[in-house]
Amino acid sequence: MSTDTLQPNQLTLDELCRTCAVHTGYIVELVQEGIIVPAVVAGSSSAPEAWRFNIVHVRHTKVAWRLQHDLDVNLPGAALALQLLDELASLRAQMATAGLNAVVDAA
Repeated sequence: MSTDTLQPNQLTLDELCRTCAVHTGYIVELVQEGIIVPAVVAGSSSAPEAWRFNIVHVRHTKVAWRLQHDLDVNLPGAALALQLLDELASLRAQMATAGLNAVVDAA
């Protein structure tokens, strides 16, 4: 597989596995569970070799692994926790944009 198919800031499956110190099978499980949804190289099959990942996928992979191994959370539970964490981050960003930081910080 040539690296010219990579967009800036994208990782291949192997690179994601090395970055997160996990096995390929674990990433496949995360994709099957919908925890991470990789981009696929245009004009290629949807095989794992054609998957591309970004920094959000790295964070989700690391957090899901920690939830499973540190807290014994199953994959559906990890998916839910990640969804809630993402929603919380989005709400905090919206509040910061609206100038409501002081309200959040005071609470």
